[in-house]
Amino acid sequence: MINAGTIGMPLHFGKVPSFLTERMGKMGDAIVESIVYNYGKSEVLTRMSDPNWFQALGAVMGMHWNSSGVTATVLGSLRPHVNAKAQNLGLYILGGKGKYAWNTPKQINRVADRHGLPGTELARSARLTNRIDNNAVQDGFNLYQQYFILSDEGEWTSISQGMNRNTRRARRYHWHSPSVRSFGDSPHTGIMGLENQQVLNLTDSSADLLRTHMVDLTKESPKIVVEAVREAELPDRHDVRKEDINMNRLASVLDLAYNRDIEKFEDLVELQNVGPRTLKALAMASEVIHGDATRFDDPARFAFAVGGKDGRPHPIDTKALDETVDMLQNAVDHAKLGDKEKSQALKRLHQVAKKGESKGTPIDFFSDLIDHEWNHAENSDGKTFMGSVVKGLTRKLMDTQNGVLYGRNSK
Repeated sequence: MINAGTIGMPLHFGKVPSFLTERMGKMGDAIVESIVYNYGKSEVLTRMSDPNWFQALGAVMGMHWNSSGVTATVLGSLRPHVNAKAQNLGLYILGGKGKYAWNTPKQINRVADRHGLPGTELARSARLTNRIDNNAVQDGFNLYQQYFILSDEGEWTSISQGMNRNTRRARRYHWHSPSVRSFGDSPHTGIMGLENQQVLNLTDSSADLLRTHMVDLTKESPKIVVEAVREAELPDRHDVRKEDINMNRLASVLDLAYNRDIEKFEDLVELQNVGPRTLKALAMASEVIHGDATRFDDPARFAFAVGGKDGRPHPIDTKALDETVDMLQNAVDHAKLGDKEKSQALKRLHQVAKKGESKGTPIDFFSDLIDHEWNHAENSDGKTFMGSVVKGLTRKLMDTQNGVLYGRNSK
């Protein structure tokens, strides 16, 4: 089992409002285009197969930091944008929830016919990923959605998700075609889900004996059990806490944004007139675009980009979100015309933020930061899934979420 990261995802209430899904689609579209422009379409598929990166993407787009709804909302909002540009991007997002998942093979064949790809083989790959995740990985999670992200060259990433109603948890399964040597032997790039369980994974290489003696498995307890998931990183609670994030990384971004540390860097002059909240969001979006795989072990940190739909860590700042989308898309559009300055400035922004992490965190600013952002939201039309923030009321309601969802003793 190649394990790219494991994250427990509790089920959340609260429908994602249209004001957010539309903006999420635009933000995700700009990020995907930026990755394609800078690193190629294969890199998009590689990143999509990393569970931690995917969760960070959802957070920077405005979804709640640990919600299982990230899967459907991120890919559902991205799909119309990416598919409309598929001729240029070379990527298609296929499948979905329920009936859309059942139609995945037909969608694959249509794309395959358009680009001369082996449709029958690709459709079989999609079916096998679904069956293995649902049957061979015996973990108590029943699949209810599958997405198949396919390039015009035949490379693919499969993302499926299962639900365990007894524990109110979800698990997401990630596949990437270059890493799949055999559908019966260690095909996954990562599984993220409920932790502290033992999982019988019949596709793991060390389970060869189990596959060979399947009849014996029905008669006695298996002697070889593969531990496919590790300790929880995203717990059963709504609030973001210090232990969920890398404080040095967050502090460096805040230095650039609020303390105007950015003004020390001449090559970032393009960004020096940007407001602090937009600059904060741009820095985190740039990290999602340009950061390496080691940068996403604390996906909760990216919830500070524009906020989260459940008001955690603070309500959505729609102005910062809109300005960030405009700047990202503007950089991509200019780059297409040969002007790479804006795109290079955004890449440099991540590099500068990364360099600033060596300063450390001399003071405990975390709770003050959240209070500061909530105060801003109450005075500047911040939004949650309930609508515009009501001063003195919305935050109190958000503070009841842990108890309502997880009981009075939840921590």
